[in-house]
Amino acid sequence: MTVLLAALLALPWIIVPIASVIRARRSRSLDEYAPDSHAAGPLVSVVIPARNEAHNIERCVRSVLATAYPRLEVIVVDDHSSDGTGAILQAIAKDDDRLKVVVPAPLPPQWFGKQWACQSGAAASAGDIIAFFDADTWQTADLIPRAVSAMHARTADLLTVVGTQELGTFWEKLVQPQVFAIMFVRYGGTEVVNESRRASEKIANGQCIFVARAEYEAIGGHGAVHDKAAEDLAMAQLYFTTGRRAVVVLGMQQLSTRMYTSLREVIDGWSKNLYASGRDTVPFGAVGRMLYPVMMLVPSLSVLVPPLLLVLSLLGLFGSGVLVWSALVTSANLIWWIVIYAFLDLSPMYALLHPFGGAMLLYISLRAIVRGRNVRWKDRDYVVT
Repeated sequence: MTVLLAALLALPWIIVPIASVIRARRSRSLDEYAPDSHAAGPLVSVVIPARNEAHNIERCVRSVLATAYPRLEVIVVDDHSSDGTGAILQAIAKDDDRLKVVVPAPLPPQWFGKQWACQSGAAASAGDIIAFFDADTWQTADLIPRAVSAMHARTADLLTVVGTQELGTFWEKLVQPQVFAIMFVRYGGTEVVNESRRASEKIANGQCIFVARAEYEAIGGHGAVHDKAAEDLAMAQLYFTTGRRAVVVLGMQQLSTRMYTSLREVIDGWSKNLYASGRDTVPFGAVGRMLYPVMMLVPSLSVLVPPLLLVLSLLGLFGSGVLVWSALVTSANLIWWIVIYAFLDLSPMYALLHPFGGAMLLYISLRAIVRGRNVRWKDRDYVVT
């Protein structure tokens, strides 16, 4: 391999990050929409599915109840928790009559637990707008009023908010950015998603989704995606294919989420989503889905292989061409990861460890491929159809 060829082969690692940043520059934010008083606005029903969320639920519910939006009801669906979630909710409900706790009927066959909880909560609600928040989220007081303004301004049937991700432990900081970077490269900014004319380009953030009740009920609610591992993705695609308008906005100042709190949760969580739901994000129909397992491995290998070849080249096992290529790509990757960690407001020192994050992502990807359509989450086993 000549030095010139090595430099040309390194270009994708340089061009793709630059192109991704350019694509994201047109993103729209909730900050653009006024937090009006909405004194005569529609009733908003916030539905929070919760199964064994005792460590999260009080922070989430109290942040919702602190909203500046005046016309609000909050429905928490206690999905047969065994960890004290219900007791915490009952204590909060005694202090605020806007909170109602619902225990759903037993999970029907072929339904995912979250979808059943969301459907049950929506059925118990009365609002013209239904907001679905995950139990591990926290919202500022202006999130709901800004979201209602955004729905009106964008004529959205579904509005989803992408917020800040809280990363606590070492493993969260090492692995979570790997997945976030893949999603950033894959989807670009909010307007890239919003303006796309392909269903495979549509996505939503299930941590925070607002829907107009009439359109939600018209598609069958969460029942329409009851057997999907990533109900948010499926919902966004369904809204698009049925001629409805789904809009993604940023809410970095208004919403924060801590998805997982340990390495085990990170592994289990992404093992659930990467394969079983990722197959619905690829273009080219059946061919794309057939090739998807190979495509899953590309991001982690693109992080792992360059530094490995660089070390082997420095040991004299490869020629100057491989040395130049691996040095260029490793340097480009390092700069990219410094940018990623700076955006996440984390120490750039983690960028030096990005190959180890790639190795863990490779393990999670292989695990997800082996599991295939068999998914386990929240002590329940599912088969994705």
